[in-house]
Amino acid sequence: MKKEQYDSNNKGFFSGVNKAVIAFVCTFLITVSVGAVILLGVQSRNASHDEVENNQVSQEEQVSSRLPFSEKNPDSIGDTSSLISSSEEAGGDTDSSDAEMTGEEQAEATEEDADGADSEEADVDASEEGESVEESGETYISGANWEYSITPASGDHVSLAFAGDILFDPGYAIMNKIRQNGGGIEGVIGGSLLSYMRDADIMVVNNEFPYSNRGTPTEGKTFTFRADPSSAALLNQMGVDVATLANNHAYDHGEVALLDTLTAIDSVGVARIGAGTNIEEASHPVYYTADNGIKIAIIAATEIERLDNPDTKGATDTSPGVFRCLDITRLLSRIREAKATGAYVIVCIHWGTENDESIDWWQQKQGAEIADAGADLIVGAHPHILQKIGYVNGVPVIYSLGNFLFNSKDLDTGLLRVNIYTDGHTGLQFIPCVQSGCTVSEATGERKASILNHMRAMSDGISIDDEGNVQ
Repeated sequence: MKKEQYDSNNKGFFSGVNKAVIAFVCTFLITVSVGAVILLGVQSRNASHDEVENNQVSQEEQVSSRLPFSEKNPDSIGDTSSLISSSEEAGGDTDSSDAEMTGEEQAEATEEDADGADSEEADVDASEEGESVEESGETYISGANWEYSITPASGDHVSLAFAGDILFDPGYAIMNKIRQNGGGIEGVIGGSLLSYMRDADIMVVNNEFPYSNRGTPTEGKTFTFRADPSSAALLNQMGVDVATLANNHAYDHGEVALLDTLTAIDSVGVARIGAGTNIEEASHPVYYTADNGIKIAIIAATEIERLDNPDTKGATDTSPGVFRCLDITRLLSRIREAKATGAYVIVCIHWGTENDESIDWWQQKQGAEIADAGADLIVGAHPHILQKIGYVNGVPVIYSLGNFLFNSKDLDTGLLRVNIYTDGHTGLQFIPCVQSGCTVSEATGERKASILNHMRAMSDGISIDDEGNVQ
């Protein structure tokens, strides 16, 4: 009886205690949960703030990396020998030129790759990096810089230099030569030429390929090129300030490789014209304003290929590509816009017929239209050989500078030097050069005289003296 009474009394007691405990535990848990939510919110805000700051730092670093290569100081250029080691194959040779390696060169390249463990490792790393980026579906695009301020070496003029086609595809002869040279450009380009290029206030070259480890060769296209993005550093070694991309090989591995090209060139501080993420960017001039008051605008466009649906896609309002000018309307508009700013307007155009010295109908037609729109100088590329120098409605036209550092052939070529003076006149000098054995150097002696005589014979009504000065 006492036991039953005890149990009954304690049942009520424990029932009350349990209710109190449960209430306390619930209150405690609610308090902890609310606190945790608040703490997590604070941490999340802090993390977001840190992420924004990190992104801002990254963007600032990216912008810094795109600063122009305005001070020509070869001693400050980093060693790129470890970067120039890719040996990917790319089908075919140049359009109708000999860009492929000779049998001896292929054997040397094979032996070099077999003996160079570091080279093989670099190839694997580059390939894996390209694949991982492609799998992620991300494309890294950095914005172009269209405005540069420069301090020219001379107070009374701005000096420019223009070179023809270059090719850094690792499956071809030129890049094999650069690898054999330890990854450096000195010795592959002759010393006097490098001095002209590095000393110019503005150095322009035709970049006839994309920089990318991604993309696929254009289906049905006979000749497709692609270079490792690391080889863009060679532009710095050459003293290049502007790379023109309006040509029929910039799109060889599709849109993704073109976009990689924009990033690669931006990353080494070189301006690029003639291609972009859309037509506004692709057609945009690059402007240089000098301390002595001279303003220069450079525009790049291509009329090759002359098809309704070309392999090399033209940029549109919403898609990447090159600046196509077979329909010349937009190019003429860009020239007029640039001229209205008071700039000296230079048009770099991809035109003409390959391996033909004759000036074709499209060159004659568009040369006059470009000149009449307000261009002050026209510099052409694409034929892979030299074409004449002439004047169209008072505007100097260098129809084709040919190959510069493009293949293993022995070819006449040249470097164009241009001085734009504060009093308004322009000085032109054609430097005869020879591309031979996968190198290019300034011509001397009989070879120099032969090239100058050939240019004189082609260029009716033009006076070219023994130093290449054009009148």
